[in-house]
Amino acid sequence: MEVKIDDSWKNILQSEFDKPYFKTLTDFIKSEYKQYTCYPKRAHIFAAFNNCGFDDLRVVIIGQDPYHGQNQANGLSFSVNDAVAHPPSLMNIFKELSIDLQVTYPQSGNLEKWAKQGVLLLNATLTVRANEAGSHQKKGWEIFTDAVIQKISTEKKGVVFLLWGGFAKQKTKLIDLKKHCIFTSGHPSPLSANRGFWFGNKHFSKTNKVLENMKKPIIEW
Repeated sequence: MEVKIDDSWKNILQSEFDKPYFKTLTDFIKSEYKQYTCYPKRAHIFAAFNNCGFDDLRVVIIGQDPYHGQNQANGLSFSVNDAVAHPPSLMNIFKELSIDLQVTYPQSGNLEKWAKQGVLLLNATLTVRANEAGSHQKKGWEIFTDAVIQKISTEKKGVVFLLWGGFAKQKTKLIDLKKHCIFTSGHPSPLSANRGFWFGNKHFSKTNKVLENMKKPIIEW
């Protein structure tokens, strides 16, 4: 697996790429993509980083696994390619967004426009085998993405972290709460959202308020 990643991240993360676990992970990913259909496409594995430079980073949204259905995953957490039907979690994200900010429900599920504004849409695991959710978990990706979160916490200040659901909330321990802002809620999946743990969190307006108070540009969600 060739690591094609934005130079701003390469400078920050080079020490991770040199570690034994990443070599083992690379060998695993090469084998998986050779033997099976995997998502996202190889060129999009590091899309979260290539669409959001380290210097531009203002917000982090943490997902767990890429979508494992055909043509869905594009390397950004919760995001799908243009013209792809919105998965249930993304539908609930957009419903909350439209209620919170009183905007029209978005037509495209491609969240690249968020990333371009400094929103790191980071999945804990960056790849998956087609139709097998979680198939690339515990192979090394989580070590890497935890290191990413720690690097952000250490090297930057005033980043807003949106932690949705129990898995994402576990990442709190990696973040310096004295330097950064964290908002938590239930996961946008129907199971959580329908039990009242998602809707009404107002994370989009709250994030923009924090950015505004820090004299940073707000996100055009």
